[in-house]
Amino acid sequence: MAISNYLSIDVEDYFQVSAFEQVSPRSCWDSQSCRVEHNVDLILEMLAVGKTRATFFVLGWIADRYPQMVRKISTLGHEIASHGYSHQRVSRQDRLSFRSDIRISKALLEDLTGFQVYGYRAPSYSISHETDWAFDELLEAGYHYDSSIFPIRHDLYGIADWPRFSGYAVKGADGTWHCAPEAKTGTLSLRELPISTLAICGMNLPIAGGGYFRLLPYAVTRWGLWRVNRQDKKPFVFYLHPWELDPAQPRMAHIRLKSRFRHYLNLHKTEGRFSRLLKDFEFTSISQGFGSMS
Repeated sequence: MAISNYLSIDVEDYFQVSAFEQVSPRSCWDSQSCRVEHNVDLILEMLAVGKTRATFFVLGWIADRYPQMVRKISTLGHEIASHGYSHQRVSRQDRLSFRSDIRISKALLEDLTGFQVYGYRAPSYSISHETDWAFDELLEAGYHYDSSIFPIRHDLYGIADWPRFSGYAVKGADGTWHCAPEAKTGTLSLRELPISTLAICGMNLPIAGGGYFRLLPYAVTRWGLWRVNRQDKKPFVFYLHPWELDPAQPRMAHIRLKSRFRHYLNLHKTEGRFSRLLKDFEFTSISQGFGSMS
């Protein structure tokens, strides 16, 4: 029997990515041409063909402006989870700002759909050892799981020594958080679902979505994901942004060469690759894969 993997969509628009925050601050977002509705509709159509369900981590700023889109995603049977409200990396927020951001987003999404929001994903996977107080805030806000950790080394994000597969973020007696395979009674813990990586020669290599999906030939991605299923015998977590299926999106000016390369590379190939991915693997939403969150 095929393993059912976790499919996640981070619902933000092209001008909201962290790499563009210097040239596209939040104060300018209202003047940008939004394309998220069309791109989300395309994803929903592709998922409907294969009767596939996914988890949509929706940015609160987007939900405020496109409530019908959020309701549509939910009505079609997909899970709505939180991507925060303002798409600020956790490392650039103080604790009070983060608390407000995750609670406003959660309440907004729940009001729109009528369903409890269980999950959270930080912008740019920005929960780190230095910001592990975020786990305290997520628990206090009523979240049941987090999917913010990328166990790799990267210039913008990642906790390289975090385990590759699902476990629990557990608070130790010294007040710091670490990963454990199970949650013990009487301890503060939050279910953690890291973004999947491929273990080769002692290193964790990104293989499951985003820019890596556009950078690597599809055959390499498919081989790596099959290896996670067949060798590790684990489900993988795949992620994608709606703007990655939109090669006609406006080009941002005055951005660094590295950011330009990461963002625009092979946008014209994403839709075809994503269609193949949906045929080659079984997927479900995170909450469905975990079972009851209550």
